[in-house]
Amino acid sequence: MDSIVELKDVTKIIKGRKIIDQISFQVNKGEVFGFLGPNGAGKTTTIRMIVGLMGITSGDITIGGASIKSNFEDAVRHIGAIVENPEMYKFLSGYKNLVHYAKMSKGITKEKIDEVVKLVGLTDRIHDKVKTYSLGMRQRLGLAQCLLHDPEVLILDEPTNGLDPAGIREIRDYLRLLAREKNMAVIVSSHLLSEMEMMCDRIGIIQNGRLIDVQLVQEFVQGNEVTYELEVIPSEKARSIIQNHYSDVRVSHSRNGVSLELAKEEIPNLIKLLVEGNVQVFGVKEVAKTLEDRFLEVTGEKEEARI
Repeated sequence: MDSIVELKDVTKIIKGRKIIDQISFQVNKGEVFGFLGPNGAGKTTTIRMIVGLMGITSGDITIGGASIKSNFEDAVRHIGAIVENPEMYKFLSGYKNLVHYAKMSKGITKEKIDEVVKLVGLTDRIHDKVKTYSLGMRQRLGLAQCLLHDPEVLILDEPTNGLDPAGIREIRDYLRLLAREKNMAVIVSSHLLSEMEMMCDRIGIIQNGRLIDVQLVQEFVQGNEVTYELEVIPSEKARSIIQNHYSDVRVSHSRNGVSLELAKEEIPNLIKLLVEGNVQVFGVKEVAKTLEDRFLEVTGEKEEARI
């Protein structure tokens, strides 16, 4: 993969308190990277350092090979970003806002403005004043502003905050489109687990200023073991057999039998054991975990380890 953003042992200390603790990860072109963690975990602080709004205590961040610390202008020219909420001139139209922002970069043509307006779906309302826009429309105008100079990296901090379900889906679809069609690296921070699962290719989980893990979304959701639901009779006998042979596996009752977490390759052996133990097996169903399930597992494990 072709990485465009790299954080190397990034640490931030404010008033003697370590807010960010040696975070390292890479983001590749053409992917949507989710930065996931509870409120106060350090997501916005990290993003502020990436875009140069906050200094780095130690470590470094490179964008397109240029260091934020030593080569700031070359680094940030690759970036389009909305940190927290997009700010607009509400007494101007959406179009005049974009014309104003276009003057800050060289070579942005009227055709380019029209292109990004169409891309974010604001063609019908772009000449209306921003004060008449819904929150979702302001988010889309902010996205258009970010795209005017053709950035290679798009960074959005909590982009779906305050949006209704339709608006959330629109933003999600735009971000997937940009990554796929423009080969853009998109970094999205959020505490909304369900949205990250549908939007992102990879996720990095941050908790208490520390990066816990970075994985492909699907691999992270599945983990090494999968939950299976077995339709069996009698269920108590099945549970006893499983616990005798897999002492470290937690078995629980389900509506039609038992459920447990087990590696896929162990399932044929398990069925054989149950049948030999005179348990009737009517079906085995894989139960997909959600990102929330895995998030709580991983962050809970890490918290317990620290305690």
